[in-house]
Amino acid sequence: MKVTSSGRTRPIIAPFSGETLAELPISDVEDVRAAYGRARAAQLDWAGRPAAERAKPFLLLHDAILDRRDEILDIVQNETGKARKHAFEEVLDVAGCSLYYARRAPRLLAPRARKGVFPVATRVTELRRPKGVVALITPWNYPLALGVTDALPALLAGNAIVHKPDTQTALSTLWTIDLLAELGLPREVWQVVLGEPAEIGDALLDHADYVGFTGSTRGGRKIAEEAAKRLIGCSLELGGKNPMVVLDDAALDVAVQGALRACFTNAGQLCLSIERLYVHESVFDAFAERFAAQAGALKLGAGHDWSVQMGSLTSRRQLDTVTAHVDDAVAKGAKVLTGGRARPDLGPLFYEPTVLTGVHDGMELCRGETFGPVVALYPFGTDDQAVELANDTAYGLNASIWSSDLPRARRLAARIKAGTVNINEGYASAYASYDVPMGGMKASGLGRRHGAEGLLRYTEVQAVASQAGWLGFEPPGGITYERWAGTLAGALKAMRRLRLK
Repeated sequence: MKVTSSGRTRPIIAPFSGETLAELPISDVEDVRAAYGRARAAQLDWAGRPAAERAKPFLLLHDAILDRRDEILDIVQNETGKARKHAFEEVLDVAGCSLYYARRAPRLLAPRARKGVFPVATRVTELRRPKGVVALITPWNYPLALGVTDALPALLAGNAIVHKPDTQTALSTLWTIDLLAELGLPREVWQVVLGEPAEIGDALLDHADYVGFTGSTRGGRKIAEEAAKRLIGCSLELGGKNPMVVLDDAALDVAVQGALRACFTNAGQLCLSIERLYVHESVFDAFAERFAAQAGALKLGAGHDWSVQMGSLTSRRQLDTVTAHVDDAVAKGAKVLTGGRARPDLGPLFYEPTVLTGVHDGMELCRGETFGPVVALYPFGTDDQAVELANDTAYGLNASIWSSDLPRARRLAARIKAGTVNINEGYASAYASYDVPMGGMKASGLGRRHGAEGLLRYTEVQAVASQAGWLGFEPPGGITYERWAGTLAGALKAMRRLRLK
């Protein structure tokens, strides 16, 4: 896949080793404009194809990416530094999401008959039309999953895309585009540009008909402001400071295993990751002891070994943030139960799984998104207190509740202000259930991915209404408007009684 570029390049550094992995071309403003020109030209033909035809490459993608998983797993690991089993979650996500939308898009996009104002006389159809050219901006932490699964519904809806993945992790997106081209997707409908937001961000937004963004809350606010100026839509999945609640009736060993997965998958570099862990006071000490012991025993390592349980951070910037948050908390009185150190002996960007207690509001770790393998434990006494603590954040992306009493857990889940709440799982149950929309409340974003909403957000609704000539909105010849008004009023009342309206 060719990146639209004027010739400059940037080295991509492998997190495992610190060595140069690849040199990728960098785009400028003119490159972005050229990409939009090609995308617009290609979009007309693409949108003119039946939805079932557009779905064919994505139906084939499900098996193709699973069959070639070793190839893409190597790429994802090399550019992100994550463990192989965590990279495999990305492969599963692309396979599952592509199959879901490829099967359902033709039905979701089909014209729908709607009730007209007058039965029989008024015929109304709801049409779904593509936005045009969609700008996608996707992050480095899940480059395959987030770079591809937002593109799939946009393309299936009949749009073309100008996509800016994070440069550090663009290889996985480029590989998938090449694979889809082999499966029948026209290459020109998915354009890629690379570069820093400060250099090409304005041009990327200036030409878009819609913007899909996954990233920081600060970046999302900026995009929302710019989209509002142009009166175009946007969907934003942003940051989180996600809570997990362990109730007094939870199976502790199961909850400990769930917490390990929820906190340390991809070294905590997951928007849905748990960073605040609230445990009922009656089981707090037992949970903390088991959790810290097992977190400290996780196998860290670089490379493609399936036995590795946690990989590396992806960038020096992320390592610096994690180190600063933990050091600040410790300096202000927090206690480290396990971890708390960088591990340069394993690689330049490794940091130990870290569990702390005694974290309070005066510490950046308490409310700021760390986005690393760090979690703070807090005790609570009552269900009401647990809900209050879980909701005490500017964010509202994901939450998790652990209990053997499902009705009780569901009642609490309904009170937590988060776009997804998982019971007896950390994040995957809701996220991987593609039929339900997911996204953030509060400062965690706008709009939803997955479900019908995840596809239809990339469309414009058009209502087409036709009126039979024998019944209109003006009085037939020779009838006064006063008499006509009485006739209409009587007809509307009769329609209500007959449930025709």
